[in-house]
Amino acid sequence: MNMLSTASLSRRAVLRGLGATIALPWLEAMTPRAFGAEPAKPPVRMAFVYVPNGIQMKHWTPAKEGRDYELPDLLQPLAKFRDDFSVLSGLAALQGGHDGGNHAPAMGTYLTGVQPHRDGRCGVSADQIAAAKIGHLTRLPSLQIGTQRTGKFFCDGFPCTLTATLSWASATQPLPTETSPRAVFDRLFGNGTAPDRKKADARRSILDTVGDEAASLSGKVSRDDRHKIDEYLSSVRDVEGRIQRAERMPPPKPPADMSRPADKLPDEFAPYVRLLADLMVLAFQTDSTRLCTFLFDSEGSVRSYPELGVKGLHHDLSHHGGKADMVEQILKIERHQATQFAYLLEKLKAVKEGDGTLLDNCMIAYGCALGDGNAHDHKDLPILLAGRGGGTLKPGRHVRYPTNTPLTNLWLSLLDRTGVPTARLGDSTGPLKGLD
Repeated sequence: MNMLSTASLSRRAVLRGLGATIALPWLEAMTPRAFGAEPAKPPVRMAFVYVPNGIQMKHWTPAKEGRDYELPDLLQPLAKFRDDFSVLSGLAALQGGHDGGNHAPAMGTYLTGVQPHRDGRCGVSADQIAAAKIGHLTRLPSLQIGTQRTGKFFCDGFPCTLTATLSWASATQPLPTETSPRAVFDRLFGNGTAPDRKKADARRSILDTVGDEAASLSGKVSRDDRHKIDEYLSSVRDVEGRIQRAERMPPPKPPADMSRPADKLPDEFAPYVRLLADLMVLAFQTDSTRLCTFLFDSEGSVRSYPELGVKGLHHDLSHHGGKADMVEQILKIERHQATQFAYLLEKLKAVKEGDGTLLDNCMIAYGCALGDGNAHDHKDLPILLAGRGGGTLKPGRHVRYPTNTPLTNLWLSLLDRTGVPTARLGDSTGPLKGLD
């Protein structure tokens, strides 16, 4: 058994350097040492990972309920983690409503349970209900990340913010999605001000500015804590290096109707999503925030996937009309998305925290506000819930709920597990049962 840490650290402890502040991961030294004191538990984190344009539900939904179910085709990329997530069937979002529309209203109602209006009004989202109560406990109240919008968008006559926004602080205050990995990195590790570009380019690494403090701390903590610090700082350096490499590469040629983005982003979907996923893991690992929304892409996405050999655009393929060749193409996209989610779960599970892993202390919802994208169906949504919520969830099952059970009932249950019990959210009828 390793000796206890000689240092006693606050959960808010950080390493500081010139223009940089790096939060620390969960360490033994942050556990109370008073005689008889209960060990401090890691906090519970909550994230919503969104994929657009619906899912081919017959390739997604397990035939059997309970634990003894066979993974359908679209869940095969997640086979390694089947004990770490549950498939939740029968959940529904609001449809159409008085203002009509498909993609934009679906996206707007996903975390709010409120039907958006054509003037852009929506409702408060689940993550922001939590942020209002627990956001003060972390450096960032919440984090909103996602990939860059591409091509033309299907906004259904609504403000296009609706198709690219999951987080709403109020009915009239959408929170913008940060699509630049560099900007996310600076928010996590910068000093909160816009960095001077020349100085940033001249500096070899943010880690170089906190090296002395890191070395000093490593000499005061246990062997396990030293190992965690080394692993964590290596992860930070790896992400920083990948951002710098992406910025040195020539930018991809933009479509004719799209101006060049401000930052140089990874060309392909997988490297882009994985870089953002690594940043989300670092944000949770350091307790920089406990709340995150992550758009794999905007609703109505017309992204192309030439790297998969896919001919056609995502949204167009979602309206396949049952044509076998188009279904085959969109299944490639949806498997590819699930593969990136598996990458995120793997990264979360690799981080040791307390008596378990970071994934054990998370609740990660993965899904979409459309079921069958071909029909714009909102009645049976593709929803996965990963993690154990600090021991409050029992994953590894397929749970089927009665048809048209409000999706917002699930969000109520997650809010309760973050310490933010909420009586009502949009069209909710009460917390979802059967998760534990």
